[in-house]
Amino acid sequence: MSRFYLMPGTMSLAAVQPERYEEQLAQKASMVRNDFSHFQMPELELFRSKPQHYRMRAEFHVWHEGDHCYYCMFNPETKQRFEVTEFPSGSKTINRLMMPLMEAIIASDHMKRRLFQVEFLTTQTEEALVSLIYHRQLNEEWQQEARALQEKFGIKLIGRARKQKLVLDQDFVTEALTVNGEAFRYTQVENSFTQPNAGINEQMLTWASTISREITAQQPGDLLELYCGNGNFTCVLAKHFDKVLATEIAKTSVNSARANFGLNQIENVQIARLSSEEFTQAMNKEREFRRLSEIDLDSYQFSTILVDPPRAGLDEGTEKLVQRFDNILYISCNPETLRKNLSTICQTHTIEKTALFDQFPYTHHAEMGVHLKRK
Repeated sequence: MSRFYLMPGTMSLAAVQPERYEEQLAQKASMVRNDFSHFQMPELELFRSKPQHYRMRAEFHVWHEGDHCYYCMFNPETKQRFEVTEFPSGSKTINRLMMPLMEAIIASDHMKRRLFQVEFLTTQTEEALVSLIYHRQLNEEWQQEARALQEKFGIKLIGRARKQKLVLDQDFVTEALTVNGEAFRYTQVENSFTQPNAGINEQMLTWASTISREITAQQPGDLLELYCGNGNFTCVLAKHFDKVLATEIAKTSVNSARANFGLNQIENVQIARLSSEEFTQAMNKEREFRRLSEIDLDSYQFSTILVDPPRAGLDEGTEKLVQRFDNILYISCNPETLRKNLSTICQTHTIEKTALFDQFPYTHHAEMGVHLKRK
């Protein structure tokens, strides 16, 4: 069977083939089942992406040839540059904006001069934030012309250069997600992590919410969430638990999470700006942290832990920490480190449910969800 996956971020535009979507998903699912065959796993649930227009974020290099410039990408195999005039994996809003915006940039020396990258952040409600990144400092004339473009296209614009960030109005968009028929709103800040595939994100949240509801129906208690980001899972899962304690190390994400708790009227969550390693030290009472001074860890009755780590997975200390919990929800963006972590966690827990979320269609990337229960 042929394979046509490439790494996310370097995907060839030719790889987006909606007519082959089910084929590529079947291949990916087969690879995952094979990679995890030595675990006693239940049937893998498959969550499908839109075959195209699924990415809410995109970034393009800008190539200059004389007075002309254009979006470009590089073939991951040959490294050759090619012009991009449409982006099938990108949202409809990205595709609607990208070429008219480039034409307007080309028409202005202030806008195009030494521009080397354009980044789009969009939402399902058609909001768009565009960052223009330069190899020169930006002045008042740039700001005036940028404001005109912002008004013309109904977008928000940011200009970036070395040690310079010009925010004309705001540096975020507000996404709307629907989970089990309930609407949630999220501020998503420029240059910080957000889930790129909004449709798959809704499905991940629904999967985790359903399991959390089943857990707390049998065993009420509190939730600990590590790597909470902007509160993506926190806002949805909080209603299933008495209290929630969430941790996140990135300051921008912590601030965004707090804003999102307010947007969604979430009142039973406390958040601490700690890494997973630091929080493990706090739970083990090995070290005290001023950032936990207003949080009484002993007041929590944790029944469940949710982890959504970076590609490196869980460190050894965090592996031991999660093994203390009756229920574990593990969201993974890297099957390789997930397998490594499960080899340890399955010494004390059994795998109850598994899921494959096709976050990046037409690539080998597999986003997974695993629910484990103490033996």
